[in-house]
Order: sequence, then structure tokens, then C-alpha cells
Amino acid sequence: MELLRRFREGDRDAFTTIYRAHHPAVFRFALHMTCDRDKATEVTQEVFVWLIHHAEDYDPARGELGAFLFGVTRKFLQRSRRNESRFVPFDESFETSAPAPPDDSEAVELRRAIAALPERYREAVVLCDLEGKSYEEAAVLLECALGTVRSRLHRARELLGKKLRAQQRCSV
Repeated sequence: MELLRRFREGDRDAFTTIYRAHHPAVFRFALHMTCDRDKATEVTQEVFVWLIHHAEDYDPARGELGAFLFGVTRKFLQRSRRNESRFVPFDESFETSAPAPPDDSEAVELRRAIAALPERYREAVVLCDLEGKSYEEAAVLLECALGTVRSRLHRARELLGKKLRAQQRCSV
């Protein structure tokens, strides 16, 4: 609370401390959602610049700062997707913006399959399965009911299973 007060009063060291504490999680969430390191970096920067100008929008009584920043990140990602969809040709594939794949081809295929999920399912998978958030935390972050998170995860896992099984059959 003291750190937040100092930040709101313009203390740069307080902001640096907040940034260092929350930057990795915000970036990781953005990276999992976009599969693009440059876009994730840009969105992360936008989130913290926004926080500098809107520090008063955070209410500690409503939850932790980290959860608030996930919500802000989510809004920036949604806005970015809306803006990009106006200008990106339909034939441009995920492959052109994917980060350099690691050596593990199964992990690459899983990341591609996750990236191909519809946004509502991808958000649930990223938050619960990749970020380790509880269903309750994900429901708060996604601004939906707990049952909705569970059903989205169930559906996402079904879709991932089908996609990965189909890829496995094609590669044999």
C-alpha cells in the first residue's frame, strides 16, 4: 500500500519496483496470447505507460495489482486484435508472426494449437494451464462466471486434443 501511495505521488523508484514485480507476468500473458515477442513487448509497454497515467484507476479494495494489470493487458490485447483485423489480409498465417520455436517439436505444435484456438478458449488455457491461475482467479480476470471458465477450458482442451491427434496422424 505504501509503495502504491508513493507511486501515485510520482516516486519513480516506487514505479520501478512495481514494474519489476509485475512486468514478467504481464509480458508472459501477452506472449502466450499473441505468440509474438514483439507484440507482447509492445503491449506490455502500453500497459505500464497506461498505468503511469491512470494509477488512480486501481482500487486495492477490489483485488491485487497483478490481477488488475492482467485485466488491463487483456483490454490492450483485444484492442490490438480489433485494430489489426481491419488491415491484415486473410491469407496471412500464424507462421509469419510466431516466435522462433524451441527445439522440442511437440511443444511447438502445442503452442501453435493453442494460438489457433478462438480467443475466449485461448484466454482460459493461458490463464489456468500456462499461468497457473485458479478457476476463480481466471473468472475474475475474464469477468465471467466460474462455470464459464470451466466450460471454456473443457472445450479448449477438447479442441486441442482433436487438433493434436489430427496432426499426429498426418505426420505418421
